[in-house]
Amino acid sequence: MAIAKAERLMNLALCLLGTRRPLSKRELRESIEAYVEAFRPTDASAGSDESFNRMFERDKDDLRELGLVIETVENLDGEVGYLARRDSNRLPPITFDAEEAAALGVAARVWQQARLAGAASGALQKLRAAGMPEAEEAYEERPSALEPRIPVHEAAFEPLMLACRDRRPVVFDYRKSSAARPEQRQVEPWTLECWRGHWYLAGWDRDRGAERVFRLSRITGRVRSRSGSFTAPVPDVSTVRETVESWAGETATRTALIRLRSGAGYPLRARAASVRAAGPDWDELEIPYGHGLDAWLVEFGPDVVVVEPADLRADVMDRLRAVAKG
Repeated sequence: MAIAKAERLMNLALCLLGTRRPLSKRELRESIEAYVEAFRPTDASAGSDESFNRMFERDKDDLRELGLVIETVENLDGEVGYLARRDSNRLPPITFDAEEAAALGVAARVWQQARLAGAASGALQKLRAAGMPEAEEAYEERPSALEPRIPVHEAAFEPLMLACRDRRPVVFDYRKSSAARPEQRQVEPWTLECWRGHWYLAGWDRDRGAERVFRLSRITGRVRSRSGSFTAPVPDVSTVRETVESWAGETATRTALIRLRSGAGYPLRARAASVRAAGPDWDELEIPYGHGLDAWLVEFGPDVVVVEPADLRADVMDRLRAVAKG
């Protein structure tokens, strides 16, 4: 059975790092199992040699791209050999002050439910073994009333996180809050953002030819990966974050006037620019009006009435009708 490329590269890297003298192609071909299996002596021919040379050159280039420093040395007989000296491939010591180490400790504890939990814990353990400052350990031992968490309940989070990392297009079914049925969306994922306890995906919507933001809780079914590369440029991370906040309703561009039942809607009252009585059972509030406010207002049901603007009132009515039909 053919040996996987990752294992072949690892064996080649270990062989080059473990030798004290340069090894020729012939010696590497006879020493590494993947090469022995792929190019057996019974198959030796000019074609076989050419195939091995092409594979070896690709493997050597891949290792160099990964950061391994491989030296090419010619001996007195004119034969070319290869080795990777350990002193040339040793990373400098990693040092952190107490504040940096404490921040890393907090970050490692944040991820509790996602795939990053194991990686974060493993990285922290390696840093401790390498001499993490004692101040970080003292920091962790101090009792704290607050334990940082980033909740991840949506099944779509992990495949989308990997797609963002690997720059792979995805396809998923998405149900808008104003629609009764989900529709398929083809997206080039950029980044994931957590806002007010909900996760959002920012990316390029191929069907609409524009950037869009999707709330993960409204993704239904499985997220499917697609082959090929991105067709639109990926913007700067800070720009994407601002886009997520804007589409999620964080960025206010206008002011809305709503009536709120007395004793209800405290999150709305916290955002209000002004509050005044509007009868025995109602108050009038002026609140910042950005994208996504209509979806938020619907959550308060009969306790909220939109006075103005008219387009916001119409959006809220449309959403309520869609909910009633569903």
